[in-house]
Amino acid sequence: MNDDLKATIAFLETVHPYDTLPKDELARVAGCFVRNEFAADTLVYQIGEPLAGIFLIKRGGVEVLDRNGGLVSLLAARNTFGERGLMRDGLAATTAHTREDSTILMLPAIEFRELIARFPSFERFFNRGRGQDHHTSDISTLKVADLIARKPLSCAPDTPVAEAARMMRDAQISSLGVTDGEKLVGILTVRDLANKVLAEGRSATTPVAKVMTAKPISLPPTALGTDILHIMLERKIGHLPIVEDGRFVGMITQTDLTRFQAVSSAVLVRDLAGATKVAEMAAVTARIPRLLVQLVGGNHAHEVVTRLITDIADTVTRRLLALAEAELGAAPVPYLWLACGSQGRQEQTGVSDQDNCMIIHNNATPDDMVYFAKMAKIVSDGLNECGYVYCPGDMMATADRWRVRQKLWRDYFQRWIAVPSNEAQMLASVMFDLRPIGGTVSLYQELQQETLDMAAKNSIFVAHMIANSLKHTPPLGLIRGFATIRSGEHRNHIDMKHNGVVPVADLARVYALQGRLTAANTRARLQGAEAAGIISTSGARDLIEAYDLIASMRLENQALLVRSGRKPDNFLSPTDLSDFERSHLRDAFVVVRTMQSALAHGKGAPG
Repeated sequence: MNDDLKATIAFLETVHPYDTLPKDELARVAGCFVRNEFAADTLVYQIGEPLAGIFLIKRGGVEVLDRNGGLVSLLAARNTFGERGLMRDGLAATTAHTREDSTILMLPAIEFRELIARFPSFERFFNRGRGQDHHTSDISTLKVADLIARKPLSCAPDTPVAEAARMMRDAQISSLGVTDGEKLVGILTVRDLANKVLAEGRSATTPVAKVMTAKPISLPPTALGTDILHIMLERKIGHLPIVEDGRFVGMITQTDLTRFQAVSSAVLVRDLAGATKVAEMAAVTARIPRLLVQLVGGNHAHEVVTRLITDIADTVTRRLLALAEAELGAAPVPYLWLACGSQGRQEQTGVSDQDNCMIIHNNATPDDMVYFAKMAKIVSDGLNECGYVYCPGDMMATADRWRVRQKLWRDYFQRWIAVPSNEAQMLASVMFDLRPIGGTVSLYQELQQETLDMAAKNSIFVAHMIANSLKHTPPLGLIRGFATIRSGEHRNHIDMKHNGVVPVADLARVYALQGRLTAANTRARLQGAEAAGIISTSGARDLIEAYDLIASMRLENQALLVRSGRKPDNFLSPTDLSDFERSHLRDAFVVVRTMQSALAHGKGAPG
């Protein structure tokens, strides 16, 4: 193997989804890439040209332009381009040229299509969002409101420049809005402080009004990203205030645009795959709230958003398992790490704790079990540091009862099904959402099918599971209203998790049990239940549409909280919704309540 091929393999190991390929396949694919060296400002391809393959930047930068010459993307190392045109009709849908001296690898079209056909990770990555004409992740077509990174910081015109400088330093920003009340009258940048204060020897007590840029050009929140790009490029400015009805509501900077390009699920997965320390991983997962805002702002379907966010949690977990093995040595016997809860269902949002367990091979010795206890602690502590906080119910692999040999897992499920106590119902509900994350998957596959067959045949257990699924109810009040939380921090809010998506997830779990369906994802379970005849076509369609609305509004509310500078949570105030939105949300809750009632009466759930 020559040095060039070794270098290409090493590079591809840091790029998703190539990092998912088996070693032999990765080496083969690496040998298929054609290396090209481009000088700055060189055309790579233009709109309408036949594409020979897809392009991967190894070094340098590329600008991608639309048919009107508008800037679509600024790409850097490890970014791919040209794939959409190749997958559509083989013709370039954009124009691409280098911004600086660049090394660009080209994978021939026939090899690219073979990877799409053979490897699900490639199909998911390159087909993400296709078929949904309403979605976008391009800066140019997103609304400005979805690009604002944080709440705006401002000062009054008479603020001393020294105080303004301290404000920028403490907030780690490069500009301030200057406001008279809420009205924007100017902006102050770090460059202004350097050029107009330090360079001219002005006093630290000089009022900001003396050195600010007065009456700066601005955009409304309803403008598009392309407007920002055009203004910044044409006027050679790096800060653009956002104003609504005269009020200063945000600031967009070149750093924000770069951050947007750098935050995607694929980029986060890539960065996690290359992390060698938990602190590095935590720095990556800290970008998840911003990813949530971008995905929601790009009008992605809720199941796409939660799937992409869950993929990040899966990557964190697998990376932590690898780090644990690097520290402790190779596992002495086969094991499997599994997620349950929202991660198990691939439904994580911007706020998630950790729910996990381990299945250990039956041949494990007591010393082996000590090894896995240490591994579980390393992984669970790492997840907590990365923002996946410890489960308050201790449903984690660090608990001795959830880190056991396969035969004991089999005993657990047999006991829960044979004697469905309240605890057994709760535990079975959680464990029916298990999904393998890392290790030997066969340890679970046989156990899963055995358990589903055993449970579906036990009518008493099914009846108890139905009763358990009805404990969470939609928040419906009297006379077309909502039953909101009555006291505490979230008074007059709806819990969009426990009274929103959880009732649907509980219904879907029962349908999966009745139909012996192996899917863990709620939407997939509902679709599977319809296909298996567990619920009627009309009932399934109504419930899926209701679930889509509830889950989407939950995500939109979380994104709104992030944009306003708060942590995302699951609590929504109905007063924040329009009459139209309130009406449709209530109708969705009515559908869920109706399906709960049908399940209770049609399947004989115990009282």
